[in-house]
Amino acid sequence: MSICFFMFIFLLIFSLLFFWISLYFMMMDLMIILEYELMTLNSNIIMMSILLDWMSLLFMSFVLFISSMVIYYSEEYMYGDLNLNRFIMLVFLFVMSMMFLIISPNLISILLGWDGLGLISYCLVIYYQNNKSLNAGMLTALSNRIGDVGILMSIAWMMNYGSWNFIFYLDYMINDFNMQIISYFVVLSALTKSAQIPFSSWLPAAMAAPTPVSSLVHSSTLVTAGVYLLIRFNFCFSSSLMLMMLFISSMTMFMSGLGANFEFDLKKIIALSTLSQLGLMMSILFLGDYKLAFFHLLTHALFKALLFMCAGCMIHNLMNCQDIRYMGSLINIMPLTCTFFNISNFSLCGLPFLSGFYSKDLILEFFSMTYLNMFMYIIFYISIGLTVSYSYRLCYYSLFSLYNFYPYSNLNDQGFIMLKGMSGLILLVIFGGSILSWIIFPTSYFICLPIGMKLMVIFFIVFGLLLGYEFSNFGYNYELKSMKFLSLSLFFSSMLNMSILSTYFVNYYFLKLSSVYYKNVDLGWMEYLGSQNLYNNIVNNSKFNQILFNNSLKIYFILLLVFILLLII
Repeated sequence: MSICFFMFIFLLIFSLLFFWISLYFMMMDLMIILEYELMTLNSNIIMMSILLDWMSLLFMSFVLFISSMVIYYSEEYMYGDLNLNRFIMLVFLFVMSMMFLIISPNLISILLGWDGLGLISYCLVIYYQNNKSLNAGMLTALSNRIGDVGILMSIAWMMNYGSWNFIFYLDYMINDFNMQIISYFVVLSALTKSAQIPFSSWLPAAMAAPTPVSSLVHSSTLVTAGVYLLIRFNFCFSSSLMLMMLFISSMTMFMSGLGANFEFDLKKIIALSTLSQLGLMMSILFLGDYKLAFFHLLTHALFKALLFMCAGCMIHNLMNCQDIRYMGSLINIMPLTCTFFNISNFSLCGLPFLSGFYSKDLILEFFSMTYLNMFMYIIFYISIGLTVSYSYRLCYYSLFSLYNFYPYSNLNDQGFIMLKGMSGLILLVIFGGSILSWIIFPTSYFICLPIGMKLMVIFFIVFGLLLGYEFSNFGYNYELKSMKFLSLSLFFSSMLNMSILSTYFVNYYFLKLSSVYYKNVDLGWMEYLGSQNLYNNIVNNSKFNQILFNNSLKIYFILLLVFILLLII
């Protein structure tokens, strides 16, 4: 039995087990906290705490189910890799770190999972050992370190309260300014992990990892860790913090949706769509509905994992080509993969009665019911239009357009293990949203809107379709619209220059300073008058002594004359 199959069975069994237990906990309204005392330090008890409630158990079952399918899928995708066992063990460690984070009501045990995710994600991003992967890995690791510092600072601050079990202090935090500082640190940590502005650039860079890792990281583990932590902390945020964070998350959603329309790398488009959905989750969380954010977190995990797996299948069959301009008419050659790809894309757009529709439509209608400014309302709806736009553009380039790369490749839909792994998710992508909405919300939301606002979503979906068509329509007699405004296209495609700011901007001035120092100090007058001057003098003296020691008769006569002259003087 291969390690992939063994891990697949192991994770799948535990996933189903946790799902049934979570249903039981939900029906009986149970919550269990287990505490194991590790050590006592000046009346501060360091405990290993485990929180089991319907939310943690349901999320664990989803993470384990998706990771089981991804590991099964990896058997064929990573076929021929010499270090396959190491890869599978790294993925397994990654999932275990996420489990630690989900079940911890204690900041110290959260740090174990939080740091584990950061460290193992670095190992997985640099898995293909080349310069690009190394740079992406460093950007990922260093961005996440800022969040780790936020958690460490909140651990230090909670020493004032005698316990690190934050779950007991949530009601108290909102009234106490000292405790408010902890919520600021936690929000900073979540911003880095969930790649919100201004820490967004690491998320598309992390695409250097193998596709099964991308599927896991961008659906249910690394990037959702920040959202999950905020869902746990949501009771203690002040209204001013929530308003500021609502602005940041909605701008992230808008910026990533815009960037995805100018991107040509298949995996980066899907990564930017993840960023857009994370912005949506954060927005609804800071509007005050954590259950709705959790609902979208779960439905998004399903269709995003499948989307990445389909993209991996295409890349695998296109001889590792990721540029969508080289793809075309894949629907004729890989029908099943493209069907799965289309269904998950529809779910991402919020097509009625697929899983994404139940959470996205509910979020938008809930948002329309709240009393907030016009700016947020417009940003929300434009972001929905942009989602449809880049999804249609992706389908147009890869599935329906001309045969671009096809004549030079041997394409087929023969990856049976990969197709089986994807088939495990497809039913949940179709029916998962409705099942979850029945489970999570005991009483359904009553939304009463005027007909114009109700049809606004449909209007923006159609608007997004037309925009996507215009963005992508190309042929021998048709010029791409984005080619007419190259500088603007570059600005949008680089995520409003964020990728440049977080790499080039951080490095440039330090490297420039070191260059000036090297030229003016190390190679300047200090060098000439200091060590270099001493060295030159010693060399010249040694050359003179060398001439003296040549034992030449002329030199002896000259020295004799000099000696006689000295005596006479």
